[in-house]
Amino acid sequence: MGSEMAYNLFSKKFAQSADSHLIVCDAVPESAVSFRQNFLSQFPGASIDIVRTPEEAVRSSETVITMLPSSPQVKTVYCDRNGIISALKGLKNTESQRSLFIDSTTLDVGVARQVAGDVILTGAQMIDAPVSGGVTGAQAGTLSFLVGGTEGSFLQARPTLELMGRRIIHCGSSGAGLGAKICNNLVLGVQQIVVGEAMLLGRQLGLDPAVLAGVINSSTGSCWASSVNNPVPSSLPDKSPPCEKDYEGGFATALMLKDMELAMNIAKRGLPLGKAARDVYEEVVRRRPELGTKDFSCVYVHLKDS
Repeated sequence: MGSEMAYNLFSKKFAQSADSHLIVCDAVPESAVSFRQNFLSQFPGASIDIVRTPEEAVRSSETVITMLPSSPQVKTVYCDRNGIISALKGLKNTESQRSLFIDSTTLDVGVARQVAGDVILTGAQMIDAPVSGGVTGAQAGTLSFLVGGTEGSFLQARPTLELMGRRIIHCGSSGAGLGAKICNNLVLGVQQIVVGEAMLLGRQLGLDPAVLAGVINSSTGSCWASSVNNPVPSSLPDKSPPCEKDYEGGFATALMLKDMELAMNIAKRGLPLGKAARDVYEEVVRRRPELGTKDFSCVYVHLKDS
């Protein structure tokens, strides 16, 4: 996700201004090198550098976008001794006041609010801006950004977000974007399982997968999990969902499990379907660890083999 988002952002910034200075920082240095080489092969005149630490990124940039796995990594990148907040404290007041931080990680709402509060205390601005639309949306630049933060920081961030997404939605104060994303992924996680069950039932009844998918996608059962991310090969002849590539290149099952856990942890009352879905994804990762890194539509494989 982050790589595809960065590609859209950098290429469009370069098109807007050839003297834009672009910075890449990745926990896996080889990934940053590969991204830079690929980008320069298509945009030879671009100014794109690699830094090794969040601290260096802060000192080299006014706008910093982070996309990380979850809460522990966000706390490390922002709060550790050589992290973002420490670097901000070392800047002049005028420099920190020009700094904007956009975190697109899906993480615990409480952690996000605490980190944003600490960033804002340095004089900088920060929003939570998790995304919806999957890897396909990231590649196409059609993501939805669900933003939490002040109206001022939202307006400051919007031009940057519009280079990577189509819909930029201000959901409310700090943490509101994450709340909306967690609710959305709760729905998505449940839907992907029931689409798999329906496709398996259709197979049992002798239905052609493409015919059944066509019926669902033009009827009241229509949803993204079926119309874009259908888990059965050949069910979407005009598209190329992860199932056509052995479930590679999508949203990892382990990350969907994490998002279901986030929903369960913040809910003040029971989420019976959410709990059932969380248990299914947990079973997938436990029984078939190799599926943890594959697109979560591979839950269909687990259901089929159970």
